[in-house]
Amino acid sequence: MKRFSLDTNILADLVRNPAGVVAQHIAEVGEARVAVSIVVACELRFGAAKSGSPRLAKRVEEILAAVETIPLESPVDKVHATARRALEAKGAPIGPNNLLIGAQAKALGMTVVTDNLGEFRRVPGLDVVDWLRET
Repeated sequence: MKRFSLDTNILADLVRNPAGVVAQHIAEVGEARVAVSIVVACELRFGAAKSGSPRLAKRVEEILAAVETIPLESPVDKVHATARRALEAKGAPIGPNNLLIGAQAKALGMTVVTDNLGEFRRVPGLDVVDWLRET
């Protein structure tokens, strides 16, 4: 059963559009098949704290409570090291948080759902999809 790791920009869209295209995709694949990396949870909570909006913070907490959060555990470190080395050798590194999110998804055999295809597609062997651009 294919599982999906939702990136920060996908969850941000879900916060803004609770009945939008992301919610529709989650309904189609089933909530049990979607999760977020602890790295994504960190990014979302930071964004909410930085905004100073209690309403946004509440919405972020509601969404994170409804989705499985996956901790960083081995073999993510091994996949991360291999991917980082390959990206650096090509002269095409990606952001450190995105590399952790991608390495985790790859290690767990998950598909990353993101609106940042440019970075995530550079991770060798990572399955990536953009629910915001699919019709």
